[in-house]
Amino acid sequence: MNRRQLIKAVPAAVAGMGMNPAMGQSHENSPKDGGLPLEQYEPKSMLHAAETHVPRSRFPLIDFHTHITWSGELSGKDKVTFTEKPEELLRVMDRKNIHTMVNLTGGYANGLAESIRVLQQAHPGRFIVFTEPWWSKIEDPNYPKFQADQIEAAHKAGAKGIKVLKILGLFLREHIKEGKLVAIDDRRFDPMWEAAAALKMPIAMHISDPEAFFLPIDRFNERWEELHAHPDWSFHGKDFPSNMELQEARRRVMRRHPKTQFVCLHVADSENLDYVTECMDSHPNMAVDIAARIGELGRQPRASRKFFDRHQDRILFGTDAVPKGYETPQQVFEDALYETYYRFRGTEDEYFDYAPARVPPQGRWRIYGIGLPEGILRKVYWGNAARLLGLSA
Repeated sequence: MNRRQLIKAVPAAVAGMGMNPAMGQSHENSPKDGGLPLEQYEPKSMLHAAETHVPRSRFPLIDFHTHITWSGELSGKDKVTFTEKPEELLRVMDRKNIHTMVNLTGGYANGLAESIRVLQQAHPGRFIVFTEPWWSKIEDPNYPKFQADQIEAAHKAGAKGIKVLKILGLFLREHIKEGKLVAIDDRRFDPMWEAAAALKMPIAMHISDPEAFFLPIDRFNERWEELHAHPDWSFHGKDFPSNMELQEARRRVMRRHPKTQFVCLHVADSENLDYVTECMDSHPNMAVDIAARIGELGRQPRASRKFFDRHQDRILFGTDAVPKGYETPQQVFEDALYETYYRFRGTEDEYFDYAPARVPPQGRWRIYGIGLPEGILRKVYWGNAARLLGLSA
């Protein structure tokens, strides 16, 4: 009997003795159905790796990307809902060395005024508020001028920037919620982009999602569990544009408005850092934040470190923090959220969780720290955002 015949014969012989050749144990100790439901699978790493606890950031920081209020978005109601009381936020901020939080979704009109009063005016320096476009007015014939005027009014009220949610490109339609999707580079928004440039208000822009959200939810999709739990997060099929089509539409906007400062949220396209670098090299008016994307950056640590080295003057710290109760543990505002970000940025720890969750919420992988030097940390934690927001050192 040659070696190949022997290898084929051994499993059959072992099976005849009631043993599982793959596990080296009796079938009696295996699950009765021979399998294990994926949702029950919680593997524990056997690596003996360093575990660095980083309770506070090395320097005071600006969290450029948080959601302390939510507006009506497409409802047209100029009101906001507060997700947390400022006093509760400040307790965590002081523990974690967070000097300032930027509330991107500050609303518009009366809602914006309330956001500014409760946050920015009541706690100077600790909170900054951005305004949002009044999407429900898109059908008005005079919308381009109206929206530009709203930006000027928001600036006078105290808003420091503009937040563009992925409503634009993926949800906003010609008849608000029906009809054809409104394109990101629609000319009706040109006066708004130019008003932002004139007022030196940065545009915080989110126009896409992880690439897997645009693919079929099948056995090849690495985010199958996430999309299976949230099928409404999928943009596959129907009339949705692809991820790259959305990215290129935003790029056309940046090209048409070179004096407007854009902050492309979530690293623009965190799974394609070469493409993001190409965009940043082509568009000096483009910066990025890393909110809710250390799960992507941390599994490509060498590429991420090179990215930070190259673009260290144009990367902002952000978390996409939301209040407790949301089904996004990688974003829930609490001590553990910031400690994970500090560990990713400031240590070279290996193979650790990117979210405080029983099962990794975005995908079944772990991340690695990139150990940024002090000079880059200072820029990313404070300097870059302070420069865009007009804050002192």
